[in-house]
Amino acid sequence: MSSENHNSTSKFGTAMFILAWIAGLGLVSVLFEESLMAQFNPNEAPESRYENGRPTVVLKRNRYGHYVATGLINQQEVVFLVDTGATNVSIPANIAEQLNLKPGAPARSQTANGTVTVYRTQIPSLQIGNILLSNVSGNINPGMEGPEILLGMSVLKQLEFTQREDILTIRPL
Repeated sequence: MSSENHNSTSKFGTAMFILAWIAGLGLVSVLFEESLMAQFNPNEAPESRYENGRPTVVLKRNRYGHYVATGLINQQEVVFLVDTGATNVSIPANIAEQLNLKPGAPARSQTANGTVTVYRTQIPSLQIGNILLSNVSGNINPGMEGPEILLGMSVLKQLEFTQREDILTIRPL
């Protein structure tokens, strides 16, 4: 084999080796990200069933001690974080815009970061698993960042919930 062919084969082999490493790292990265998402939101498809004719949803607590679940607002997928300290459902402004929720009257709201101005809104349709609620009070919070919507007492007061160990079971009252 000539030296020119050997160099060509060697460069091709090196390039393939590098590409294989890049592909391997990409795959590991994707798997790691999926694992982190599952740890953050173990309820991407909440367990739903009917008990005595009532819709019932079972949520698992995430590794950080929170109940996070995928649900729907106006038939659009969202991520909820159950927050018994929130008076209303609290929606980041950028998500509210995507959901076509219109800001109403301004109001002052006490948050962990202090007092903020929010805008009242009415949520026509909110669903977690097989539980569907209509005309829920909410707040659009322009200062709130992140992909989660706080599921506050304007929803939770319409539900019966039972917590046992790391499981939260909810059903309509």
